[in-house]
Amino acid sequence: MLLAFDVGNTNITIGLFDKKELIGNYRMTTKLPRTSDEYGTFFINILSAKGVSVTDVEAAIIASVVPNVNHSLTNAIKKYIKLKPIMVGPGIKTGISIRTDNPRELGADRIVDAVGAYEMFGGPILVIDYGTATTYDLVMEDGSFMYGVTAPGVRLSANALWVEAAKLPEIEIVKPDTILAKSTVPSMQAGLFYGHIGETEYIIKKMREEAGLDSMKVVATGGLGKIISESTDAIDEYDPHLTLKGLQIIYEKQQNK
Repeated sequence: MLLAFDVGNTNITIGLFDKKELIGNYRMTTKLPRTSDEYGTFFINILSAKGVSVTDVEAAIIASVVPNVNHSLTNAIKKYIKLKPIMVGPGIKTGISIRTDNPRELGADRIVDAVGAYEMFGGPILVIDYGTATTYDLVMEDGSFMYGVTAPGVRLSANALWVEAAKLPEIEIVKPDTILAKSTVPSMQAGLFYGHIGETEYIIKKMREEAGLDSMKVVATGGLGKIISESTDAIDEYDPHLTLKGLQIIYEKQQNK
């Protein structure tokens, strides 16, 4: 079995794979400082709840965009799972070619998403991840990661509203019944929700146009990607576990070097 860790700015998402099948996925907050023992205890608990022994886990792989988490997390895996995890980074075999101006500055999560989408759907493909930031990454037909766009995420935009504007309240991010809002909360929800749909549709259109791609599949992931994808025809597929699946694919590629 494989444990896959996606360490994002907001959450750490953990996937448990039995060969290629995702049989469990779990989340914990990233920003709460934890020791290796706290991480390790959590791992033991989720495995036990699934009826899985530590000895059943044969490998672990991490994609992280939060460097200060890596030391404790890695030590927890070594101490409690008795494994040295694979870290997604420069030099690792992914099956795609990074052809941006500075490949080393590209986040591991974006690489993993690109791998997962390209391996499952082929190219050209545009991968949208609705996380802390919303990222739009284009992988060409030959597997070349060429272009990327980064925008503020939905929650980040919402936080800016109620932190910077004294009279605006903290709200739930949902699709409002109508864009024709008559009070503050629905007006904020309409602005956030429909604003991000507009952003999504325009960026997809503009990237397709400037890349000269009449045929380009669009796949989305990330927590808020579901409500966005359900409200626009510009997104072809939504997969909440794309990053974890990408990690499993990258792990397999390391075995076939």
